Amino acid sequence: MIKLHDLEFEPYLGPEKIQDTVKQLAEELSKDYSSKTPIFLGILNGAFMFLSDLLKYYKGDCEVSFTKLASYKGTSSSGEVSTLLGAGNLKDRDVIVIEDIVDTGLTLEHIVSQLKKEGVASFKIASLFFKPEAYKKSLPIDYVGLEIPNKFIVGYGLDYNGLGRNLPEIYQLKSSIDD
Repeated sequence: MIKLHDLEFEPYLGPEKIQDTVKQLAEELSKDYSSKTPIFLGILNGAFMFLSDLLKYYKGDCEVSFTKLASYKGTSSSGEVSTLLGAGNLKDRDVIVIEDIVDTGLTLEHIVSQLKKEGVASFKIASLFFKPEAYKKSLPIDYVGLEIPNKFIVGYGLDYNGLGRNLPEIYQLKSSIDD
């Protein structure tokens, strides 16, 4: 059990399971992009650990860029997405969007809109975690590491109001007796 700010979190996934999942995703991407040089577009801040490990296992040429978006306040989505840092020129490039987690899909919708405006050659979406119960959009998630329940999680890049990103494992919000 850990406490971040005012909330308690309990262990959910260990580092071994996370790394096995990241390796499997890297193998799929390496196979699918063996004849291309994609740009991995990491969505900050959450995806930095996932993208770093993914690239260690990726077998092929690639480039890396980042964009910073914000949609969360506390433990829930604010319903709005703000672009805090742009990705640079992606025109005519094959882009792999790297997300730490996809829940409502609001951030993805914003990213896809931006990629279409940029005129990318192609784009695919890879997410370490996916919450199908929370997903409200119709965009395909092309590479999914793990489907998880619609519970708030922290660790391995994911945070609660800035804390918990540095944890090598995943914790989920402790359930209350009323749940």
